[in-house]
Amino acid sequence: MRTTTGSDPGQRAAGHQEALPAVDHTPSIDGSADGFAVPGFDAVVRLVTGSLGVPLVSLILQGGTAYWFADGNALPVHDPRALHPRYLEAARSTMPSVVPDTLLDERFREAALELAATPGPIRFFASEPVYTLTGQQIGALCVMDLQPRDGLSENEHTALRDAASLIGAGVVLRSYLGRTDPITQLPHRYAFFDDLRSHLHNDVAHAWVMAIDVAPVQRFNAFIRAMGHAYADELMRAVAQRLQGWIPARTRLYQIGTTRFAAVLPDHHILDDTSRLDDLVARLRQPFDCLGIPLTIQPGVGLLKINASELRGGDPLRLVMNASYAAQHSVRGWAVYNRLQDEHQRQEFFLVTELAAALTERTELDLHYQPRVDLDSGRCVGVEALARWHHPTLGLISPNQFIGLAERAGLMQLLTQWVLEHGVAQLAMWRRDGHDIKLSVNVSSSDLTADLVGRLRDVAEQHKVGLDALELEFTESTLMEHSATTRRHLTAIRQLGAGIAIDDFGTGYSNLAALRQMPATSLKIDQSFVRGMGTSRHDEAIVRSVAELARSMGFRVVVEGVETSQLYESVLGMACDEAQGFHISHPLPASDMLAWLAAHRGMPSRQAVRWVE
Repeated sequence: MRTTTGSDPGQRAAGHQEALPAVDHTPSIDGSADGFAVPGFDAVVRLVTGSLGVPLVSLILQGGTAYWFADGNALPVHDPRALHPRYLEAARSTMPSVVPDTLLDERFREAALELAATPGPIRFFASEPVYTLTGQQIGALCVMDLQPRDGLSENEHTALRDAASLIGAGVVLRSYLGRTDPITQLPHRYAFFDDLRSHLHNDVAHAWVMAIDVAPVQRFNAFIRAMGHAYADELMRAVAQRLQGWIPARTRLYQIGTTRFAAVLPDHHILDDTSRLDDLVARLRQPFDCLGIPLTIQPGVGLLKINASELRGGDPLRLVMNASYAAQHSVRGWAVYNRLQDEHQRQEFFLVTELAAALTERTELDLHYQPRVDLDSGRCVGVEALARWHHPTLGLISPNQFIGLAERAGLMQLLTQWVLEHGVAQLAMWRRDGHDIKLSVNVSSSDLTADLVGRLRDVAEQHKVGLDALELEFTESTLMEHSATTRRHLTAIRQLGAGIAIDDFGTGYSNLAALRQMPATSLKIDQSFVRGMGTSRHDEAIVRSVAELARSMGFRVVVEGVETSQLYESVLGMACDEAQGFHISHPLPASDMLAWLAAHRGMPSRQAVRWVE
C-alpha cells in the first residue's frame, strides 16, 4: 500500500511551502500499476522494525514521496498528513541525522508529524541516506518512535546503514526488472522495442524513430576521466530533461544506451517542417551546467521511417544509430537514415575484421616495392615498400581504402609492424645478393610513439641490417601535429641512424618555422605538383622553388609522380636528388623487383647530360 505525502499541494500543511522538482523520476516502490516493487523492501522494513525496536519506518524520496510502514505493515492511504520541509530537508541530506526528541529540538519543535495510525506526534527521528550502486542519492530511510530515545547505539547505526544499502541495491535491481535506466529512470531498450511493436500493430502504417547521441564514445569517456561518473550521470539527466521539454506530448523518451536516447514520434510529417529538428539540435548544442561546471556536447539526431514488416527480424536501433552517428559529424546535427551509407559502413566493418585476421592469421598481404633513382648517377639507390591486400573473395583492395580503415580501427601499428618485419627481411636478402639499396617505409601518426625506437632496433637486429639502410616516411601533417613530442621521437630515431623523410610535402601545413626544427633527412615533394608540371607553369615553379629551398636547408630532395620522360628531364634540371614514379618503374612484387634490379642499367643522369653538353 502506498501513501504519498508532500508531493500534492493539497496535502501540504498550511503555511509550509516546499519547492519540488518539476518531474520526479524516482522509482516506484510498491507493486501498483504505476511501477514495479523494489525487491525485498517489505522484508527490509521488518528487519529494521525488529532490530531497532521502532514502530514506524518510512522511505522518503528526493521528490517528496514517502512510503510509510507501521509495525512492519504498510499504512493505509486514507487521511495522509503533510511532511514538514524539515523532514524533507533531512531526507535530502547526504549526512545521517538523529533527533532524540523532536519536541526538544528547535528545528523540529514546530514540525510536528502525526499520522492517522498513531495516537500522538513523532518524538524520535533518525535518517540514513539511500544511494543506488551508481552513487545517486534517491532519498533517506527514516525510523521514528512515539517516545523520545537517547539516540542510536553503534549496532543500531550499523543496522540502519545496512538496511539503507539493501534498499539502494533493490532500487537498481528494480530498475532492471522494470526496464528502466537506473541513472535517468527512463524506460530503456527493451521497453522501447515493446512500445514500438505495439505502436506498429495498432493499424499504423509506419513510424518515425528518432535516436539522439549525446557525444562520441571517446569524448564521453574523456568526460568521465576528467570529472568522474557522478558528473557524467548528471549530464545524462540534464540532457534527458532538455529532450523531454522538446518531444511532443504523450511521447515517451527512452534511454537505449549509455550515451543515447530514443523516441517514437507521433508526427508522420516530421520532414515537412524541419525547423523543429533544427530547434532540437540548437537546444542540445547549448551548454549544460552540470554540478556548476558548463559543458558543450556534440549531439547527433538520427531519424528512421519504419513499418511493421521491417521490424520483424530487423534492428531499427542499429539503423537509426547509423543516422545519428552521421549526424554527429555534420554541420546540421540531424540526419535521416541513408541505406547506401549504411551498406558502406557495414562493408567497412567487414573489411576491418578481415584485415585484422589477415595481419595475424593469413597470407593475403604482400609488399610491392617502387624504385627510387639518384638523379646524379641514374642508378637505383632505394625502394619504397607499399602494402598490397589480395582478399580471397573480394580480390585486390586498394591501399587508399584499407590504410584508412587501419587508421580508424586502431590497426595501424600492427600493419606498420608487419611491413617493417617483411620489408626488412626482404632488404636483408637483397643486400646479401650485393644490391646496395635502402628501404623506405611509410609510418603513420599513431606509430609515432616512444616504443617505435625499440621496434626499429629489434627488427634491424633480427635481420642483421644496419639502421642506416632504413628510412621512415612521415606525412608533413603528421610531423607538424605535435611538434615537441614529435621532435623528441624523431631525434631518437635519427640517433639510431635511420633516415627520416617528410612525405607529401606541399599538401599539409607547410610550416617552414617548424620544418627547420625537424631532424629530417629527406623531403618528398608531393606528386600532385610534379604531375602538373607539364601543363602548369605554376606547378613547375612550385616544384623548382621548393626543391631549391629544401636543398638549401640541408634536405635530400625526392620528387614523386615522375610518370613521363618529359617530367624526368624537367627534374634533372632542378635542385632534386632522387626521382620516383611510373616512368622509372611501377611498384613491383619482390620477385619482379629482383629481376628489375638485375636488369637495371641506370636512368639518364645529370652527369651524363653534363658530359654530353
